Amino acid sequence: MNQPKRVAVTGAAGQIGYSLLPEIARGRVFGPDTPVILQMLEITPALGALEGVKMELHDCAFPLLQDVTSSDDAKVAFADADLIFLVGSKPRGPGMERKDLIQENGPIFTGQGNAINEVAASQVRVVTVGNPCNTNCLIAMHSAPDVPNDRFTAMTKLDQNRAKAQLALKSGKHWNDVTNMTIWGNHSNTQFPDWTNAMIGGSRAADAIQDEAWFKETFIKTVQERGKAIIDARGKSSAMSAAGAAVDHAHALFSKVEASDPVSLCVLSDGSYGVPEGIISSFPCTTDGNGNYQILQGVELDDYARDLIKRSTDELLEERSAVEHLLG
Repeated sequence: MNQPKRVAVTGAAGQIGYSLLPEIARGRVFGPDTPVILQMLEITPALGALEGVKMELHDCAFPLLQDVTSSDDAKVAFADADLIFLVGSKPRGPGMERKDLIQENGPIFTGQGNAINEVAASQVRVVTVGNPCNTNCLIAMHSAPDVPNDRFTAMTKLDQNRAKAQLALKSGKHWNDVTNMTIWGNHSNTQFPDWTNAMIGGSRAADAIQDEAWFKETFIKTVQERGKAIIDARGKSSAMSAAGAAVDHAHALFSKVEASDPVSLCVLSDGSYGVPEGIISSFPCTTDGNGNYQILQGVELDDYARDLIKRSTDELLEERSAVEHLLG
């Protein structure tokens, strides 16, 4: 067996946390030979519920789970953590604009970034799930100046999974047959699910489906607005699929992802593909299995794709402007 990994999860008593924790404990991030220690963080009023989650984790008797701790102090929860899932964030209230949500969440991620900077393990990797995740990730990253920027990522793996499923359902194939389906831009309804480079069963998605109007008018909107559709249908947010995607995202960092089927990660832009530097944007990425990623180069993008990517990255620039005072 390998040395145990310490994994911290914020908002651990919430819907996503409740679905995420057992998947980590089963070994879905680091594999079946790596024990894990779970370090859970919640706000003070939720500590009672968190104690119940802790009891359930004990009752599951997961073979790989070595210990579980709970706290309302980020410095306790993040101590020596190898991997941190930033799940907890303030949800959007009735009538709240996206810019207001960003302002409300800013101080949360500033404090958590400070704690990561102080107490996390030197090799820490941070996965931001709580929305608006791109800009929350940017705030946390700037609040941890001693931690390399490339340790911080945000999640569009959920959108990538959603897009693969839609292509599979439309084509009559299995989602395992869908490859090279990547997400660009913001985890919002401006994102661009890049069907132009996607493959289905070894053929271009455009050739397999042969319905350009469906791609442009139905597919993109379905992926962009899937979260809202689930809330409308279920009455609650997409916690199960979000937790699954968070595990997929982290697993991709710690297992090798090849260029033939890249993973969508929101990372700090280096200017690739004309995406402005200084924002956290989704790109197709490869990984080395040790927690490190590279933005995949050489992806062909036509004017249609570039226009949609620009729309989403313009939104990210607006979000960055809204939190400029938090970035130092």
